[in-house]
Amino acid sequence: MTADVWLPIPADEIDGLPAPAESGLNYRFWDGGPDFPADPTDCAFYTVPYLKGMEVAVRPLAALTSVQVVQTLSAGIDHVEPGLDSLPAGVRLCNAKGVHEASTAELTLALILASLRGIPRFVHGQDKEEWRGGFYPALADKSVLIIGYGSIGEAIEDRLAPFECARVARVARSARATERGAVRALTELPALLPDADVVILSTPLTGQTKGLVNAEFLSRMKEGALLVNVARGPVVDTEALLSEVESGRLTAALDVTHPEPLPAGHPLWHAPGVLISPHVGGSTSAFLPRAKRLLAAQLTRFAAGEPLRNVVLTTE
Repeated sequence: MTADVWLPIPADEIDGLPAPAESGLNYRFWDGGPDFPADPTDCAFYTVPYLKGMEVAVRPLAALTSVQVVQTLSAGIDHVEPGLDSLPAGVRLCNAKGVHEASTAELTLALILASLRGIPRFVHGQDKEEWRGGFYPALADKSVLIIGYGSIGEAIEDRLAPFECARVARVARSARATERGAVRALTELPALLPDADVVILSTPLTGQTKGLVNAEFLSRMKEGALLVNVARGPVVDTEALLSEVESGRLTAALDVTHPEPLPAGHPLWHAPGVLISPHVGGSTSAFLPRAKRLLAAQLTRFAAGEPLRNVVLTTE
């Protein structure tokens, strides 16, 4: 018995894939182009093309009548969720845990340090041949709040460790204990926000977190605090954030925005105290080798009938 596997990376570029002759897996390359690589009804394992958007991600779902696994190459699954209702029952949706943690955590620290230490101001000063000295905030002795304490949140705290922060507080959907300390529930945010100098958003986009950072949330943040968003743009109410940064009360470093891509002429581009990167938390040189290792491991398990890793949900 054979089954098709759709991959957005050519199979001959991925070491460790099960051999077709032995596994019965037929590898089909599809990176989101207009034409499907084969009959979708023969696809048993669908790997969602990376960074191609929701329209591409969900386009084949309704036709995948025999699919058993949908594998994303992103940490989030919000771009495939709109099409899950069209899938048959029992399909396992897996994310890319283990692929993006290091790169996203690196960028998070880069955004924090650049924002606090005035790097954008120095770059603009260099363009104008101006020496913009003075005192700037340090990360040392700051209180940091991480909202979204999954594997990416943990990786961010790993990289905060050498920077001598005064304390790090952790928040997730529900409270739990870790080796580093307590993880508090989202319901405790109102009491935690006023003490944080840096608030990091690394939470998935869900019904609970969409619009989480609204006017009330922002009003509870300490004056002069920095908001860092490496989660998803819709977690933040853009208009509410603009009001705070334009007043000078808060600053922000955003790898994701709402809308996204941020259109020309949008006021966020030139808002005071705002640093923007173009959603590049995971798209680094570390992505491809880690994504290939993930796919090889998942397909080896799939071919052997073993439990898959990173199963986020199973359709009903």
